[in-house]
Parts: sequence; structure tokens; C-alpha cells
Amino acid sequence: MLPAEISREIERLFDENPPQYTGAHLRLFEQFKDALNSGEIRAAEPDPKAATGWRVNAWVKKGILLGFRMGAIVDMSVDASRQPFFDRSTYPVKKFTAASGVRIVPGGSSIRDACYVARGVTCMPPMYVNVGAYVDEGTMIDSHALVGSCAQVGKRCHISAASQIGGVLEPVGALPVIVEDEVLVGGNCGVYEGTVVKRRAVLGTGTILNRSTPVYDVVTGAVHAATGDEPLVIPENAVVVAGSRAISHGRGKDWNLSLYTPVIVKYRDAKTDAKVQLEDLLR
Repeated sequence: MLPAEISREIERLFDENPPQYTGAHLRLFEQFKDALNSGEIRAAEPDPKAATGWRVNAWVKKGILLGFRMGAIVDMSVDASRQPFFDRSTYPVKKFTAASGVRIVPGGSSIRDACYVARGVTCMPPMYVNVGAYVDEGTMIDSHALVGSCAQVGKRCHISAASQIGGVLEPVGALPVIVEDEVLVGGNCGVYEGTVVKRRAVLGTGTILNRSTPVYDVVTGAVHAATGDEPLVIPENAVVVAGSRAISHGRGKDWNLSLYTPVIVKYRDAKTDAKVQLEDLLR
């Protein structure tokens, strides 16, 4: 079945919400998952006509949610006495072989079915990739890092230890978190609520990005913020660090308090590249 046909059937089944699901429905869902696993379809994709450069595929999110409706909670434990594991029957762990070309270093990592993990991706333990995510070639996901549901991560990125790339599964029309090619996400960062990080940006350790907190660019004088339905967008090559902004009135001013705010302190240059380069031997 072609993606356009799968799309029509997923939309129809999502809207119908039948009292019980048939074998034909389950076969449709397996075809849908196969297309997600192969990267043939994805929850969001590049679109040069869109203001952010990306568009959401709401029907794909509907298909993922449909899987939660259809699946019963089953025992998936390899050894129930040592490590019990219960989840929806429709979402087991993703299957890999050596031919997949993905390095999954032992130590407690988990990658859920119905996500795309490209050749050359390195997974350091323990890390987690959730349903609907897309992780492109040559990216490293470091220890204790999360790639959330439907998040899109580009080529040759480094998602550093303990970083959180948030998931945006609902509402179905909302853009998920986007991290474009060659982005470095430093340790203990958090990127949430549909934020778009454009290519080759660098997020310094501990930077948090979301819809609620504007980003101040001390290089250009711009203030980047989410507006209406549009997400926060971090420009290409921006180097963002965790900063603070003084409260200018009321008790906050009287008490000399400051609020957290991300700050663009420079744009990527040769010196930055030398600091953040991932050795090819690690990939």
C-alpha cells in the first residue's frame, strides 16, 4: 500500500473509532509502522514554503495515537523476575540487526518500535528513543538522553548526556521538536514544545528552550520568541548559552532577582567548530 493510501485509511479509522479492531485494521497498522520504521513517512518533514521550514503531518500522529488505542497491555519481559516489561502490544522495542548499521552500546538503552534510526547512529547507554521519532545518519545520542515522541533530529548531530529532546504527540496539528543537521545539544539541555533548532546551531550546557522563554541575541539585537501557533526558532549557526535577565520592577527588582533566559552570544566560527567536533573514530 502506498503512503497516500495508508494516509486515507488511517484518517478514516481514526475518525471511526470502531468498538473493536479487526485483523485488517491490525495489518493496516503494521504497514503504517513499517513505513515509519523505514523513514518512508514521518511526523514532520522539511517544507521550504513553511515559515519554519517544516510542516507537520497530522495524519502520522493520528496513526501513532491509533496504535495506543488498538494495543492491549501485554507482558514483553525477557526475564520477568529480573526486569518486568509491560507495554502496548502494538509498540514493542524496535528490531535491529548488525546490517542496520546502528551502534547500540550495551547498558540499558531502549528504542521503541515505529521510529526511524538511520545508519551510522550511535546510542550510548542508557538512552531512549520514543515512538514516531526520526534520527538521521551519523548522529550520536549520549547517555541518559531522550529523543521524545515525533521529535526530528538531523544528520551528524550530537545529543549530549542527559539532554531532553521533548516529544510533541498531541495535539496532532502541533509541530514536534525539530533539531536540524549538525546541531550540538550540550549536556543537560532541554528542547521542548515544538522548538525548531536550525542547522549547525550550538546549545551550551544547561540551555532550556521552550515557548515561554524568549531568546536574546546580543549579536544582532533580535529577540526570538514563539508567537501564536508559530514555535520558537533558533537561527542557523547560533551559539546559545544559559543566561539571566534582571527583573526590572516590583519586588523582583527590590530583591535584585533575575530570571533565566537563553542568550545567543555568537555565531558559529572555526573556533567553535574545533571545540564541538565529534571525532570520526567515535561514530
